[in-house]
Amino acid sequence: MKEGNEIPIQDLIYEIRGQKVMLDSDLAQLYEIETKLLNKAVKRNMERFPDFFMFKLTEDEFNSLRFQFGTSKKGKGGRRYLPYVFTEHGVLMLSSVLNSKKAISVNIEIMVAFIKMRQYVLSQGGTSDQIAELRKLLMLYIDKNDKRVNDIIIALNNLIEKPKETRRIGF
Repeated sequence: MKEGNEIPIQDLIYEIRGQKVMLDSDLAQLYEIETKLLNKAVKRNMERFPDFFMFKLTEDEFNSLRFQFGTSKKGKGGRRYLPYVFTEHGVLMLSSVLNSKKAISVNIEIMVAFIKMRQYVLSQGGTSDQIAELRKLLMLYIDKNDKRVNDIIIALNNLIEKPKETRRIGF
């Protein structure tokens, strides 16, 4: 979906509350409809959107997002309400609520973007095993009391325990 100056779909996927999500306004733009029309369609079908499909951002999460992207404030053409965000499953459900050819084709592109992101993350899985092996070798060959070696071991442990975070917003 990259025509002209459009942003790739992968760049519209954010991590909020530990979940990969897309903003209602970004989805509406992709579907070529107004955000309020997208949200009205969702509200008419709320039983299809449990909390793990869609949720509303808190004021802090929205402010963090607004600060990051320089979006306008309420009042002068900005949003009046806190945005909804949709998880991968919520985006899938949107295709049944927004029954148009455009919605179907956009949803396919969005699902491909989510799949590619998941494949990339899974392909990176071997790196923590490699780091663990390096840590074992360091512990075998170097005295543990050396401060620099301890710092390296701590850094390696941190890399193993904490997966690389992507574009975290909010809590």
